[in-house]
Amino acid sequence: MNIFKYPFWVLYRIWFYILVALPIILLLPILLISISRDSWYRFFFRLARFWAKFILIGMGFKWKIKYEQIPDQSKSYMFIANHTSMIDIMMMLVSVKNPFVFVGKKELAKIPLFGYFYKKTCILVDRSSAKSRQAVFLRAQRKLQSGLSICIFPEGGVPEAHIVLDEFKDGAFRLAINHQIPIVPLSFLDNKKRFSYSLFSGGPGLIRVIVNKFIQTKGLIVEDTKELNNKSRSIILNQLLEVNKKAILD
Repeated sequence: MNIFKYPFWVLYRIWFYILVALPIILLLPILLISISRDSWYRFFFRLARFWAKFILIGMGFKWKIKYEQIPDQSKSYMFIANHTSMIDIMMMLVSVKNPFVFVGKKELAKIPLFGYFYKKTCILVDRSSAKSRQAVFLRAQRKLQSGLSICIFPEGGVPEAHIVLDEFKDGAFRLAINHQIPIVPLSFLDNKKRFSYSLFSGGPGLIRVIVNKFIQTKGLIVEDTKELNNKSRSIILNQLLEVNKKAILD
């Protein structure tokens, strides 16, 4: 039976890349203007949220977001989430209204068209370089001082298919402690099922997101980084395990 799905899966992937590129091409002059000054980033962020919704709707996804606590628009946060899908970026943009800046690996800057705006608007990191990791802290500090938030996928990459949730790197938590901003863990419950990095998988349907209660960092010091890391990871991991358990029972 799956043999008849292969053409669909291939065309579905091609359609995804068309949807990614189309708004960028159509809005190119406006996008270029919006990234020409740092002070206009909030306008660019609104365009990015439109881009994300356009892609998700075009792919046949419906989303349901459960907010256990709603971020204050006037405050900065550290947003984190599990990373299993190419639509994680889109779902983060849809789920969070607070303007934020992604911290991501520099390899994504090589993607044609998308990579140009990614490089101009995100904080890029070469995880193999200590100097690059240090530069991330300095750039993140400037963004936070301007009233923006930061978003990091703390697994540091996409784990192998059999891994529910990989170990978290400490960078996001050290940043949050240094700047005394709350951690906001987001759990993407269906992204892997709907659109994983595996070519022959996925399809339209419901995508659920939980925006968990904030984890405060007030009064924490650098020595508390690992404990904060483990606490944040446990929240997301337990929710993913519960989803997997229900899927097996069903």
